[in-house]
Amino acid sequence: MLSTHNVQLFDVRNQDEFLAGRIPDSVNIPLGQLEESLKLSPEHFQLQFEVKAPGKDDDNIVFHCQKGRRSAEALAIARQLGFNRARHYQGGYSEWAAHEGK
Repeated sequence: MLSTHNVQLFDVRNQDEFLAGRIPDSVNIPLGQLEESLKLSPEHFQLQFEVKAPGKDDDNIVFHCQKGRRSAEALAIARQLGFNRARHYQGGYSEWAAHEGK
């Protein structure tokens, strides 16, 4: 999904973690702000995060964190809000960084 740029990748780590290293094209929405952010209108979401708002029927929404715990929580929040096709990257940034040699 990353190589084809067909992913809406949301990093739910804290901003300081995100700034220290991130997966390219990921958007930082800390876990504590996720529910409120996903409830924003598409216009407000785009203004705040500078990307198109995810749609409830989108099948390319992926949450990730450092190792998978917070992204699993993010997935539960998203599904409660109706984003039933969303998923999370269990290995998180740690696995990606090890694989990419970062």
